[in-house]
Amino acid sequence: MYAVMGITGQVGGAVARTLLSAGQSVRAVVRSAEKGAPWAGQGCQVALADVDDGQALAQAFSGVEGVFIMMPSNFDPTPGFPEARQVVETLRAALEQARPAKVVCLSTIGAQATQPNLLNQLQLLEQGLSTLDLPVTFLRPGWFMENALWDVAAAVETGVIPSFLQPLDKPVPMIATADVGRLAAQLVQESWSGKRVVELEGPERVTPEQIAGGFAEWLGKPVRMEVVARDTWEDLFTSQGMNNPLPRMQMIDGFNEGWIEFVGTPRKGEVPLRSVLKDLLIRSGVSG
Repeated sequence: MYAVMGITGQVGGAVARTLLSAGQSVRAVVRSAEKGAPWAGQGCQVALADVDDGQALAQAFSGVEGVFIMMPSNFDPTPGFPEARQVVETLRAALEQARPAKVVCLSTIGAQATQPNLLNQLQLLEQGLSTLDLPVTFLRPGWFMENALWDVAAAVETGVIPSFLQPLDKPVPMIATADVGRLAAQLVQESWSGKRVVELEGPERVTPEQIAGGFAEWLGKPVRMEVVARDTWEDLFTSQGMNNPLPRMQMIDGFNEGWIEFVGTPRKGEVPLRSVLKDLLIRSGVSG
């Protein structure tokens, strides 16, 4: 049996579906019985555990062949990342107590970067779990293609998408969440010792202009990207309700300047951008 965190999300859901299709038993780690019900209906065990409840997590991680773990996303962290540090401490203690046979941990491209940025939260996670006396794989995927969900409204309503990724013709390492979940499920079924890092990107790198072009193709109308000036970001993010936008800004700088990058040769996913954009339009109620 394999325990899966984040099963109600895109990556965790893909992990569970891949394991189930391979005939494996899955324990869905969820915050409420309501969230677990659809997975119980597919034959999964359900374990109720919040990310801040170490004892419940330890129980959820016990008696299984492998565990897939991930931290909740936090795009507006308190300076110094105290929230992430607490989650890391709780996860580490739960894994140490439960001692599953192996762990696959969702990390990110650029987790090794020394420059301050939002992804330092995943660096803290890797550092916290690296000293566990367990086989641990850190899966570092690129920028999620599904982030383009935030561009759907602009593409549909005005045909002009504001882009923080720039220059607009700069290829960015991106990946579909379905590919991330599929590889994570494959990795957790493998046998290895010690710690390893596995990097993953899509079939080809993606420019902001290609995202606009993909939406234009599916919508049947012109769509273009428009650069959002760097000196406007802080006021813009603050106006949207962020209290500490600097780490997010630094992360985007890292992609734009090229210092958020893979350290080795990443594996390649299969899902093309075109398919992801079509799915996003369908999810948004737009016929594509």
